[in-house]
Amino acid sequence: MRMSTWIRQHLAALRALLVLTAITGIAYPIAVFAVAQIPGLHDKADGSLITVDGRVVGSSLIGQSFTDKDGNALAQYFQSRPSAAGDGYDPLSTAASNLGPESIVDTLDADPANVKLSLLSTVCSRSKAIGDREGVDGSRPFCTKDGVGAVLSVIGPRDADGEVSHPVQVVSVNEACPTTPFLDTYKGVKVECAKPGEDYSVGRIIPIRGGASTDTAVPTDAVTASGSGLDPHISPEYAAIQVTRIAKARNISADQVREVIDAHTDGRTLGFLGEPRVNVVELNIDLDSKYPFRG
Repeated sequence: MRMSTWIRQHLAALRALLVLTAITGIAYPIAVFAVAQIPGLHDKADGSLITVDGRVVGSSLIGQSFTDKDGNALAQYFQSRPSAAGDGYDPLSTAASNLGPESIVDTLDADPANVKLSLLSTVCSRSKAIGDREGVDGSRPFCTKDGVGAVLSVIGPRDADGEVSHPVQVVSVNEACPTTPFLDTYKGVKVECAKPGEDYSVGRIIPIRGGASTDTAVPTDAVTASGSGLDPHISPEYAAIQVTRIAKARNISADQVREVIDAHTDGRTLGFLGEPRVNVVELNIDLDSKYPFRG
């Protein structure tokens, strides 16, 4: 008696399942594991872990925050770039901020816990803080001197092009009252501070460039997070502006600090991909080994 078509199809499917399970579920994982044990690949396969005195202190592939319990930068360490992964460099919450160039207006509230900064104000505040910490000019275009986005809501009748030629009210939307606005007047109208909770979207939102140079001393990677939030690298430019602080904190010369930076600086991958970069985790561990901090 011939088997029915239904039974033959299911037996064929079962054989295929068993064969593919043996190949992809058993043979392939064993082969990958075996290759990973080859000298030179073993450490990378285990996560590129860094050990000090037999204790795992990190991974060369995942960044860390070098701050105190209050989030303040530790003077003796190079600082990593910002991270949007959880509370910072959380491998279980790898993520970006998902804020883009159009994020320029803050959400203000009487309760500071409910204030949400735009990407612009986030960059401005970080740049000012880094500039103050490293003793360089942290000013940037479209930022106020106090480190928030320089953005106005210009309210009034609009012309055919959407421009407000005769404003009746101008509000600095990212500066909560009673702050004095970064501009006194705009097109002859006194600029007001923003009242928390008020919606000023009825006006034309205009970012003000200001007089700061685009060639800022604080590089872009110092004020923006990576896409994963786990990048252990910073640019040589960001490392360079931290040299003076590190040398002073560890009581060594700036040239000694630069030598350690050079030892942990990688060029472009294959000579043309990406940008030169400095591994902050490895750099700080090496500093602790060569020039321990005497706090």
